Amino acid sequence: MLDQKIINLFDEYTHAPLKRDEFLRRLAKLTGSVAAAMTVLPLLEANYANAATIPEHHTGISAEDITYPGDNVTMKGYLVKPDNIKAGEKRGAVIVIHENRGLNPHIRDVVRRVAAAGYIALAPDALSPLGGTPANEDEARGLFGKLDTEQNLNNFLKGFDYLKSLPESNGKTAAVGFCWGGASPTSWQ
Repeated sequence: MLDQKIINLFDEYTHAPLKRDEFLRRLAKLTGSVAAAMTVLPLLEANYANAATIPEHHTGISAEDITYPGDNVTMKGYLVKPDNIKAGEKRGAVIVIHENRGLNPHIRDVVRRVAAAGYIALAPDALSPLGGTPANEDEARGLFGKLDTEQNLNNFLKGFDYLKSLPESNGKTAAVGFCWGGASPTSWQ
């Protein structure tokens, strides 16, 4: 079992502006050595390959990277639909709002889970106005403070419009958010 101080430090690193080098320095101090810190680190960090519930090419869903018009920007997103939608059939849709690490493999997996449950699912990349989610999650985390809050809200609202425009959509939509994406829309304004 991990010491609560280590868990608290990782939480601070994940949710506050704590640089990776400072996090690792403090982790080494808590664990007693750099070697011990490097042993503990994989227990803390996400292992996306092992954590994926629904693989990218799962039978029964179709996934694609898409774009849609945002608020003076082309938004990027990850769209997944169930394959068993019959001609003329309509389904509800869900927007998955990512955490402060951007549109990462974990969020893509969540979108696939929603589609496997029978819904159309979209994860907009909130960092689209800044070029999209970078591969380095630490870089992604630093970009969120550069987003314009009103434009960001409008970009998500336009995601709902995009979903409602799909021929398979019944017009009923919902949203789920993680970490940064779990904030109330009113707090974005």
